[in-house]
Amino acid sequence: MNYKEVTWKNKRQIGRMISIVENAAPGHEKIFEQLYDKTGHAYVIGITGPPGAGKSSLTDTLAKAYISQEKKVGIIAVDPTSPFTGGSILGDRIRMNELSTDPRVFIRSMGTRGQLGGLSAGTASAVQVLDAVGADVIIIETVGVGQSEVEIIKHADSILMVMVPGLGDDIQAMKAGIMEIGDVFVINKSDLPGANKTKIEVEAMLSFMSKKGWVPPVLLASATRQEGIGEVVEALENHRLYQEKEGLLFERRKRNVNELLMEVLQDRLFRKIKKLEEYPQVLEDLTAKKIDPYTAAKRLFEQI
Repeated sequence: MNYKEVTWKNKRQIGRMISIVENAAPGHEKIFEQLYDKTGHAYVIGITGPPGAGKSSLTDTLAKAYISQEKKVGIIAVDPTSPFTGGSILGDRIRMNELSTDPRVFIRSMGTRGQLGGLSAGTASAVQVLDAVGADVIIIETVGVGQSEVEIIKHADSILMVMVPGLGDDIQAMKAGIMEIGDVFVINKSDLPGANKTKIEVEAMLSFMSKKGWVPPVLLASATRQEGIGEVVEALENHRLYQEKEGLLFERRKRNVNELLMEVLQDRLFRKIKKLEEYPQVLEDLTAKKIDPYTAAKRLFEQI
């Protein structure tokens, strides 16, 4: 099949392509071979923050703001996967029911499948497909796992950090984790008591972090009331323009491409090692403490 002919209108075919690359099914390499030179046009926004901050509602409202600008929007919504059954709720399609029928929007829900960092292992692949078939903006909504949720920085051009009033000491706890990756901060549910106080606390925390150049704005918004959304879109656009002016967008995407290459190399290397005849014996020796992990790795690498 000629995947280059797939356009934004072919929603069913886009879904199939994402399924193929997400699962590394037969033919996934052909998809990348044909489409990769068409990527690099979409602006990728990562939405992250603590659980219950209203990331899904904000994603929904932001997507509507972008389609009002006649932009095609891809949404990758990552939901937690059960460690027992492997199943996932994938509730974002239900929450974004109104958007799911809009021809300018493509929504893909993914389970984490045990992947750490709040993302699915297939996130990067899905971004590449949506970018290649014509998305102008791609929004990645992460699970919301707290401090460990920093993987999103490897996939997005801008990170939107969503918070809610009343976080208090939780902001201090986030200092070493997700607080440091945000490019734009939003205090969602700003109609709740304590919104201005939380805004001041976040601004104070950011002032202690040594971040040269771009100073992350802290905005108040209410996704359910559709208040402050225009300011959020403007802040994200300002961050994009700033990165382009300073040459940082190219560098950021170069770093992201490096991460993608490392993932592909690691996957290929891992599959090749597991197929080695000596692998089961090395594993047995390692379990029996006859060898250490570094010796085991050396023995396997010598067989490649």
